Amino acid sequence: MDISKVKDFVKQQLQGEKTGHDFYHGQRVAHLAKKMYLADHQSAHEDSRMVAIIMTAGYLHDTIDEKICAAPKTVIAKIKQLLPEVGFTDLEIKDILFTMQHMSFSKNIEQHYQLPVSGQYVQDADRIESLGAIGIARAFTYGGKHDNVIYDPQIKPQEIVNHDQYRNHEETTINHFYEKLFKLEATMNTVGGEAEAKRRTNYMKDFVNEFMQEWDV
Repeated sequence: MDISKVKDFVKQQLQGEKTGHDFYHGQRVAHLAKKMYLADHQSAHEDSRMVAIIMTAGYLHDTIDEKICAAPKTVIAKIKQLLPEVGFTDLEIKDILFTMQHMSFSKNIEQHYQLPVSGQYVQDADRIESLGAIGIARAFTYGGKHDNVIYDPQIKPQEIVNHDQYRNHEETTINHFYEKLFKLEATMNTVGGEAEAKRRTNYMKDFVNEFMQEWDV
């Protein structure tokens, strides 16, 4: 299935995005989710409809994210018009939209949404994108864009218990590693996701340990 229209739509929607949730983030999520799915399903064909669903949700997921989208309902309406043109069935569109609307960390703080199989790979890939070297770069990019300080020993990490607290509490970029990023490894749905999340989390922990040593010089 040709999803080039989906890619063009995402490029248009996320043009000028500078917080680490740009087109290339969506592209990496889509390809990582596809890679993990094919690794777990050796008999699956890379041109299957399941792969198209996974990649489409991966590309599209941040186009309706509340952090960067002022009118999610408007964008959802556009997506509902776009996906039948690409060739997706009503059920496939339902799965894609459910994944997009329920996969985020903030949506799952107070309750856990059970995603379709396709969505589990997309969710894992998106969270893995918050880890490792790229995760570190994205964390500081986002923190700088939102005027967060890098670190302040007087501001302690919090245990995040609800959406409003997550969005509105006083935050530093280093605290974000403790409040969210280091916890993502335990939320993986897939075998491939667990392995890659562990590898990238270990890399991030080494970085934060080094940061703290340098801070205390």
